[in-house]
Amino acid sequence: MVIELILCFLATVAFGVIFNVPKKIVWFGGLIGVSAWFLHSTLPTYGISTIFATAVASLTAAALSHILAKKIRVPVTIFSIPGIIPLVPGSRAYFTMLAFVDGDYILGLQLGIETMLQAGAIAAGLVFALSLFSIGKGGIGQRYEIKRS
Repeated sequence: MVIELILCFLATVAFGVIFNVPKKIVWFGGLIGVSAWFLHSTLPTYGISTIFATAVASLTAAALSHILAKKIRVPVTIFSIPGIIPLVPGSRAYFTMLAFVDGDYILGLQLGIETMLQAGAIAAGLVFALSLFSIGKGGIGQRYEIKRS
């Protein structure tokens, strides 16, 4: 488990470097990625589904990204994009396509549905964190004062 977290940290930092995250703060993105992966890999051992664990891990990564971005005064995406990289179901998508190529359509559909649900859980976690941190900032109609004569 420790080696897995170390490799996750290195992969997340590497993606941060690819996305041109400043060198002084790229390590924070690695820590966010490790925390997301830790939740994603340990919650299913407590009987929680993989999809819900992905949503919780994504919400945690996005919340940590918002907190750090506000503290350090950088855009949230500097932390959130590398932070969710460990959650992306890339190998599951590969095995979905492999099942279809091999002619195992039932397995391909099963893996494809799980892949889409996992990707949706990542998106839901990001959007939910964004909505939580946007409370009180006003909506579209509240940004500009409407002048009535």
